[in-house]
Amino acid sequence: MQDNNVISFRASDGNTVRVECRESLPSAAALAKEYAKSGYPDRYAVFTERQTEVSAIGEILSEKEKEKEDGLFLSCILRPSIFPSQAGCIGPLSAVALTAALEEHMMKNTGIGWVSDIFSDGVKIGCTSVEGKLDSFASYEYLIVNFAVKVNTKKFVPRLTDMVRRVFEEGNQSIKMIMAKSVLNNFFAMYKEIKSPAKHLNQYISKFVLTDKKIKYIEDGKKKTVKVVGINKENLMLIVETKDERQISVSSQSSVIIPNRI
Repeated sequence: MQDNNVISFRASDGNTVRVECRESLPSAAALAKEYAKSGYPDRYAVFTERQTEVSAIGEILSEKEKEKEDGLFLSCILRPSIFPSQAGCIGPLSAVALTAALEEHMMKNTGIGWVSDIFSDGVKIGCTSVEGKLDSFASYEYLIVNFAVKVNTKKFVPRLTDMVRRVFEEGNQSIKMIMAKSVLNNFFAMYKEIKSPAKHLNQYISKFVLTDKKIKYIEDGKKKTVKVVGINKENLMLIVETKDERQISVSSQSSVIIPNRI
């Protein structure tokens, strides 16, 4: 893969997406944010297979692996015409899109751990995140959707040269680039229905893997072991149960500690 190679393709919703492919980067998310601030257009994405700064999946890598992460790192700029109140479901939808894309290329099923961690065989293999900037009119100047996956050859199928040549430029033989296109296709199929996302949020609930698992809940600065009851279907808040059978609805991800193995 050549450094700084930009490809274009028509996504599942009929709109064109441009992807800047880098051989390696300190951080795909940081570069996408820099681009967003400088005016890069809607649906411009940054992709790399290797980055030297540890991302949100760095916590599941060994010390040796942390020296240079190897996987799929994809960050896409959005210029949405939506209100902030409508943006809350983008994170869950991005998690659903990532699991759907991964299962096209994996030999294992995937699941979602609150809010947007991706698990396979009980082990965290990736995550999604969303960040953005509001303008003065309470709408978004930009949003950035980040996808990160540790690609394990034991879980993923081998390179598919014929598929690559059909999808990307001839000679581009990276399975991770095929996966990146699948991620964006799945995401934009859901993103076009951002104002009525109920169907896709039901997919999120069906993929939720933390029910009946034990996690840590932080209350008054103290960590307490609690059991996950499930998630609220209306607002996707996490519902946990304490040892004294109190049920607590959690809206902040910083209030819980979810293990990387469940």
